[in-house]
Amino acid sequence: MSAAGDRLQDTARQAALALPDVSHGYPFTPGLDVYKVAGKVFLIVTDDPDEQIITVKCEPEHARAHVHGYASITPGRYLDKRHWISLGPGPGITERLVTDAVEASYDLAVERLPPRDRPAAR
Repeated sequence: MSAAGDRLQDTARQAALALPDVSHGYPFTPGLDVYKVAGKVFLIVTDDPDEQIITVKCEPEHARAHVHGYASITPGRYLDKRHWISLGPGPGITERLVTDAVEASYDLAVERLPPRDRPAAR
């Protein structure tokens, strides 16, 4: 467990909970803290002290750029590698980058919802 990993995960959790109509829980396994909007997953926080990562939705072209630009950003763990990325603590992984990634992931999830299920504009 690292302080940088704790900060990364805490930043992601705070960013997610600040967004409208977000719910979270452990629907898959006790080690995965899952954040959803209207039933759509947009953030997964891994509660493994040896693997402190977050996983978010990402447009494929942005995912490729992030994976090539940061050593600690990889294709999404256990998910569609084109549409999800995993971020771990490392050089260049700032609170702003984490917050932006969580908010962009949320926006992607909301865009795919029927208009009647979308939360009020933020």
